[in-house]
Formats: sequence, structure tokens, C-alpha cells
Amino acid sequence: MNLGTDFLTLKLKNPIIAGASPLSSTLDGIKRLEDAGAAAVIAHSLFEEQINHEQRQIDHFIHITAESHAEAISYFQAENRFDNFSAERYLREIEEAKAALSIPLIGSLNGVSAGGWVQYAKAIEAAGADALELNITYIPTSMHLSGAEVEQMYVQTVASVREYLNIPLNIKMNAYFSSPAHMARRFVELGIAGVTIFDNPTRVDIDLELLTALRMPNITTSQSLSETLRWCAILYRQLPCTICAGTGVHTHEDLLKALMSGANTAALASVLLRHGAEHIGVILQGLEAWMEAHEYESVRQMIGSISLAHTDNPAAFERNSYMYALQHYRS
Repeated sequence: MNLGTDFLTLKLKNPIIAGASPLSSTLDGIKRLEDAGAAAVIAHSLFEEQINHEQRQIDHFIHITAESHAEAISYFQAENRFDNFSAERYLREIEEAKAALSIPLIGSLNGVSAGGWVQYAKAIEAAGADALELNITYIPTSMHLSGAEVEQMYVQTVASVREYLNIPLNIKMNAYFSSPAHMARRFVELGIAGVTIFDNPTRVDIDLELLTALRMPNITTSQSLSETLRWCAILYRQLPCTICAGTGVHTHEDLLKALMSGANTAALASVLLRHGAEHIGVILQGLEAWMEAHEYESVRQMIGSISLAHTDNPAAFERNSYMYALQHYRS
């Protein structure tokens, strides 16, 4: 039985990728994910805000010492030592993890503007990452910002990052676009090698005691799989890139559904935060048992087998008829 599949230009031993999360924020955590059976690991994200904050610190110290004696040029306050900056630490973590792993390691950048932070894409490549995932999620709050302007912001950011890279680039898309398929095509035209469907933004809540807004982790369940299946099925074989299911895969049944819809791989995060890295082995065992029972010889054999291109019920992916679904539910 062959569980092998493709992700970007990489050949993976199975379709499970450990997504960016606190579990992939330390070398020990990354090694646990590999030992549990992950075919690749996406390191925790380096955020645009972290890089820009550090750059503002540098600017601050350059300016306050501009009129100082020459001997003071190399002086910085102890609490702001540059060798402890999170961006530089992140690059060292990539180097250490890559040296310790036998599976692919994917770096992760999280941001939205086309500023100088995108140059860190090249630094992550130089640190040894086999590929880079770019996570762009921007919530437009201005009524004066059009959808076309928001989409162009995404395109410019992807183009800027791609300019610095020789390793493959994966885009973690979101579901806010008016036409996700069109945006995926635009990203592929810029030279990306894969898309992840979808990003999982943080959950907004209100603290009724403190009377303040809260930003909470959005831990998914299998009930979150629907739009993943829809868009994997729609994009399958429409674009020359790989597709990764990024939301709602918690069981081997979820994984099977994602693969049959058109995903090449699935990136797991919420389920591993809930059950631990070792749950990867549980899902792989279930996958192998199902494949054996249904006489599948390989994962590649099932990918896209119930996509929009092959399903006998295309309306399930193309139409959003709530009343029709309810009528069938009642019957």
C-alpha cells in the first residue's frame, strides 16, 4: 500500500502535514511531530508585526545616538540586544530543525503588506527551509477600500515574496474573496506551487465582565470541513499546483473526504492541539485500514475521484440551496 503523495514540488511519504502551530514552535515539538508520522512540518509563523517592531526599535536607537560621541555608536541598552530579536531567532530555529529532521521543513511567513518584511522569505530559504508558506489574512474594515483593492494588496504581497525565493511557495488562502478560484489562478500566474484551503482566522468574542473585545483561537472540528471540500473539489485539476486541505481534517474519514475532493495533502493543527502529536498515527492507521478494506492500492489513486470534475452530483459543490437541503433532510 502506497501512501505517498505530492506537496508543492516535494514527494511526501503520506498526506499528513503538521501545520503551523505552537506544536511546531520548538525543536522538541517538531521532532515529536516527525516521530508521530508527519510527512512534513510547517514551522510556526514569523509575523510581519514582529519584524516591523524590530525594525522600529533599530530606527529608534539609530536616531537617539545620531548626535552622540562616536564611541557610543555601538552602544545599545541591554534589554534590546539585537541578537535576541524574534526574527533572527526564528531563522536559527529553522536551521536547527532542518539539521535534525529527515522530512521536509516548511517555513511560514504571516503578513499582508508588501513592505521590507518580505525580504525574510529569502532568509528563511537560506536557513534551509524546503519551501515557504505565506499566510495572508486581511480583514478590510474601511468602507472606502474596494474588493479589487484588497485583492491587489494580496497579489502585490505574493509577487514581492516570490521575487526573493527559489524554493517553492505555498499560499494559505482565505474564504473572504468574492471569487476564490480566480484569486487562486492569479496566485499561480505569479509562480506559486500550491494553495492551502483555507486559513482559519481567530475567533472574536466579548468579555462581558471586562467589557472588551477578545481575540480567541479558532479551534476547528470536523464540522468545519464543508468549505474545504467544496473548494478542493472546484480547484482540482483547474490549476497547475498542489492543493492542501487546511481546515476541518480531524479523522481519517475527514482525510479521505479531502483527498477524494481533490486535495493532495492535509495540514493538521487544531486536532493535534486537542489530542497531541501522536494522533497523527491514529489517523494514518485509520486511513490504511479503510484503503485495505476498499481495495485501494495508493493515495494517488483516490485523489480527486469525487471532485467537481468527476462527481455524479455537481450541484453539491456548485449550488448553495438551503431550502433544497432542508427538504431532503426532512424526507
